[in-house]
Amino acid sequence: MTDDAILVVDRLEKRFGGNRAVDGASFTVTRGSITGLIGPNGAGKTTCFNCIAGALRPDGGSVTFDGHDITGEPPYRVFKRGLVRTFQIPQELGGMTVIENLMLVTAGQSGERLWEPLLRPWRVRAEERANAEHAYEVLRQVALDHLALEPASNLSGGQRKLLELARALMATPKMILLDEPSAGVNPTLAQRLVDDIRAIQRDQGVTFLVIGHDMDVVARLCDRIVVMAGGQVLTEGTPDEVLSNVEVQEAYLGSQYR
Repeated sequence: MTDDAILVVDRLEKRFGGNRAVDGASFTVTRGSITGLIGPNGAGKTTCFNCIAGALRPDGGSVTFDGHDITGEPPYRVFKRGLVRTFQIPQELGGMTVIENLMLVTAGQSGERLWEPLLRPWRVRAEERANAEHAYEVLRQVALDHLALEPASNLSGGQRKLLELARALMATPKMILLDEPSAGVNPTLAQRLVDDIRAIQRDQGVTFLVIGHDMDVVARLCDRIVVMAGGQVLTEGTPDEVLSNVEVQEAYLGSQYR
């Protein structure tokens, strides 16, 4: 483990019956970086994500985040440590407005306790104003502020991806796990996502681990790339190093990269 590693995955294992979905995978993510996690379908990327985020309990190995062993911790505890994830299929609350989707994220709100609105209504109102201001600030970062009062169900697929990113940012995370952020998104919005993620990394120091299939997006976005195959780490390196790796080209990226 290096001093600047915020995430260390060490010999991680996850089995489903006789299938080893993750089979001794090991890699690190440097603090403040954007790291890609790629590989063919069935390589174990999403299962690895789920083990890191606490949605699945690993059968072996360990996950260390920001100096803490989080192996097998439930998602809410992982979230409280500052490790937040998004989903390939956005999980917005469609019956609520865009800004309400963000305002729900803030933890420890006084209004969540039954007696606070009765005994200290001024405190609840002040917190809600501050929460709304923060939410608008985050929405401006991803260019969704003009849709703040729209029902989330009215958003396009690309806008829902931006909303997923905004909800993650609302938690003021140390690190975000992004699952296929550009999947199903038109090229213009995909570039917008790349620009937004880069700006967030640069201006706020947030670390990203990104699952991706679109190698053009991954190569533009990521500082380093980890390649998985058969539940194991095949190789890792800079985008240029990975794209020029013959084994990766032939087995996972196709002839266009030869």
